[in-house]
Amino acid sequence: MKQPAGVILAGGQSRRMGGGDKGLLVLGGETLLARVIARLEPQVAEVALNANGDVARFEGFGLPVVADSVAEYPGPLAGVLAGMDWAATRGHSHIVTAAADTPFFPCDLVPRLMLAAENAPIALAATPDPERGMARHPTFGLWPVDLRDDLRAALADGVRKVVAWTDKHGTAMAEFPATPFDPFFNVNTPEDMARAEALL
Repeated sequence: MKQPAGVILAGGQSRRMGGGDKGLLVLGGETLLARVIARLEPQVAEVALNANGDVARFEGFGLPVVADSVAEYPGPLAGVLAGMDWAATRGHSHIVTAAADTPFFPCDLVPRLMLAAENAPIALAATPDPERGMARHPTFGLWPVDLRDDLRAALADGVRKVVAWTDKHGTAMAEFPATPFDPFFNVNTPEDMARAEALL
């Protein structure tokens, strides 16, 4: 497998944060989005941003911005599809997605997803959870671009949960340690932002 393209998912509505773009919140002098770009860029061939609305607010990042092609904010799968469609025009066979509000995700995310995907078409990141065993992080995955028409049809049929679609195709887990904290910790609330500042 060649190095995949990277797609940062920033298409959500950030309701728990009071709306707006969580990725543009500043943590330790840098936006969350800038931190995510800095972690993802060295691991992939090129990066695009999945976001909806006025693209001008992301001009300073120098990334192509791809919007959902499915109306009414159907969730992360719409962002995955938008990323797949963009990657197909660029000649990539796979994309890796990362969430725009997760500033501490692993610097070896992509190689470990690629390793996991040797046994399945899709790979999702996972960390140990005391209650659920391994907890999957569905916004951090490796996705083959040739499944995009299947995903488009699933979204048209009303599928919204990531794992409801991925489980149909066979999905490997790339397991990451959750110590000293879960690297997929994401900023959803002002309390999470305070915790991120403490972790920094």
